[in-house]
Amino acid sequence: MWATIIKPFAWLLLRFYEWTGNYGVAVILFALVVNLILLPFMAKSKKSMMRTSRIQPKLKELQKKHEGNPQKLNEETAKLYREEHINPMSGCLWSLIPFPILIALYSVIQKPLTRMLYLTTDQVTTLTNYLVKMGWYTIPAKAGSYDQITLLQQVHSHWADVVSSGLTSQITALKDIDFSFLGLNLGTTPKWNFFTTVDWGTTSSWLPALGLFLIPFISAFLSWLSMQISNMASPPDPQTQAQMKTMNLMMPLMSVWICFVMPAALGIYWIANSVFGMARDYSMTKYYMKKLDQEDAVRAAQRSQRDKDLEAKRIETEKLKAEGRTETNSNTSKKRLQAKEKQSDEERRAAAEKAEREARRARRGQSAGEAPASQVGSRRYARGRAFDPERFGVEEEAPENVIPEVDAPEDAAEEDAPLTDETAETADAAEAEVTDEEAGEPEETEEGEPEEEADESDEEESEK
Repeated sequence: MWATIIKPFAWLLLRFYEWTGNYGVAVILFALVVNLILLPFMAKSKKSMMRTSRIQPKLKELQKKHEGNPQKLNEETAKLYREEHINPMSGCLWSLIPFPILIALYSVIQKPLTRMLYLTTDQVTTLTNYLVKMGWYTIPAKAGSYDQITLLQQVHSHWADVVSSGLTSQITALKDIDFSFLGLNLGTTPKWNFFTTVDWGTTSSWLPALGLFLIPFISAFLSWLSMQISNMASPPDPQTQAQMKTMNLMMPLMSVWICFVMPAALGIYWIANSVFGMARDYSMTKYYMKKLDQEDAVRAAQRSQRDKDLEAKRIETEKLKAEGRTETNSNTSKKRLQAKEKQSDEERRAAAEKAEREARRARRGQSAGEAPASQVGSRRYARGRAFDPERFGVEEEAPENVIPEVDAPEDAAEEDAPLTDETAETADAAEAEVTDEEAGEPEETEEGEPEEEADESDEEESEK
């Protein structure tokens, strides 16, 4: 599967080498094409980062407003991101794509025979045996990571002999690959201690070694400069400032380490990628700066117009209210309409119950503010609804039989408050009792005497 992934990269690098005849130029063109392919994704990431930097004041306001309520802060932050069309992860997601490409390119450079020229294992063994037989190559005791680069360099050095031997007809995919670029061998690894192994009296000895030694540091400097330019165009928020500072330090150091342990061709690719990245960031910053300014202006105009429309609507509504010409809003939500309908039903029910109580009082000959004889304190029927103070010929004193002096009588409170089911049942029972009293025909006992006379006889006998 990995071979399938790196196959397009190998094919592209080989086509560029065949077109230019220079391995270093092929690597630079490879970096250019990779940047062009990733340009739409990087543009999206750049735009998102610039938008994020522009809304930092709003984010700070939200943090100050919802301090101590992280749930509400997260909701408002997500809402702000949706309104501004920002994906917080898009800024970092696309910036990670170059690393898999770098790994694939390293695999192609590390094993050019099998990854770039697509030689089989048997063909590599045949080529190795031929070079050993000719005395141009010695098989190391321990296999190294860059043995195929060494084999291909020997093939380049003795290409005429290889062709004349008929090996190219046996291995048709074998090609003459020259790793030199500006006097440097890009197939070799830079050495940090080169000054101890070169002949400082010979320019051809120390100059290429010095050039290879400088590649990692040039790569690190350009990598740092590229990130500085990117951050200047869209500075990160204070929360991520420390993280970006650490990354700005670690990335160049990683670049130095990679370039010292891998072939110099990787360093050339890293340098070219940083240069193209700086040009890309500069051009996209200028473009999106103007575009975002226009979008912000349009959005501000829309918000201003919306505020004006809302204010005009509010003034019109106040005017209609003052004139009494307000209309029911047809767009009222279903929940609000149900609440209004429920309130109207309760008001109608309360009005009906109030009218029913008025009718009962009218039948009993009571006025709305008159207290019944049975009232004690605020309890209207504490002594019973049929209580008669002159029942025994002596009027009972009931100092409690007063209505408290309040702004509204108790009857009004009873009339205004909606009755519950229990209250309704009590009212029905009271109505039935009042109806029996108003009938004027006392019920007879088993002896045929009125119930009231029977009660009086019982009371006289009890007194004796």
